[in-house]
Amino acid sequence: MSVANGPQFLSEVVAELLPSLRRYARALTGSQQTGDRYAAATLEALLSDRSVFDQGMSHRVALFHAFHQIWTSLGEPISSGDETGIAARAQSHLKKLTANTREVLLLNTIEEFTPQEIALIMGVELSEVDHLLMIAKREMEDSVTGRILVIEDEAIIALDLQAIIADMGHAITGVARTHAGAVSLADQEKPDLILSDIQLADGSSGVEAVNEILKAAGDIPVIFITAFPERLLTGERPEPAFVITKPYTEEQVVSAVSQAMFFSSTETLVG
Repeated sequence: MSVANGPQFLSEVVAELLPSLRRYARALTGSQQTGDRYAAATLEALLSDRSVFDQGMSHRVALFHAFHQIWTSLGEPISSGDETGIAARAQSHLKKLTANTREVLLLNTIEEFTPQEIALIMGVELSEVDHLLMIAKREMEDSVTGRILVIEDEAIIALDLQAIIADMGHAITGVARTHAGAVSLADQEKPDLILSDIQLADGSSGVEAVNEILKAAGDIPVIFITAFPERLLTGERPEPAFVITKPYTEEQVVSAVSQAMFFSSTETLVG
């Protein structure tokens, strides 16, 4: 019996890799609830068959490959049937995309898998991955434009984010460095999307600022950019659909903004 067949091995792999798998599942489905059902279904399958870890892939690639076996076998997102608002809209939008493009884009730009690793995860040829990436980027980046509020206390990062957003064709409603500043800007002009750090200049919380804005403004997609993603991916509800880790790449920001604007995928947070 290989070490990969032991329960301790599975426990260690899950502890290390589950946060990123849940992040991917949430972004893929547009819903924390639905994404977590997929992650749970994957772990349940691995309890009875852990042979995927004996196929020569890295543990992370193997875990995501197991996830995709569940994803493709079910044919459509697991749903409790009671999703409304942004979650329901996200599910509706998913059906309109070219098959497999969303998966490839998320795996490459958010989870930072190489095209070769994506081919293993999805069980397709490398040439197909390259083709799907090209289609995905075009569909997402050209889909929607809107107004974006940036909540970021580091001036250089704020300027970089503004440049990326402007190059994408979006308008910037303002840049806030504090909780109070963010709420004030949102009151002046309601944004279509919020891009926020979690730790702000005066020690206040970007999470709390976002929650206050959402209480007044309603459903707005939110992307958190943070050096401490573990503070958000705790397994406690609710959590954000999009989390980008600092240091980020321009491609990650473009991908997340395009997808969040198109799918309106967001969950509020407990501050």
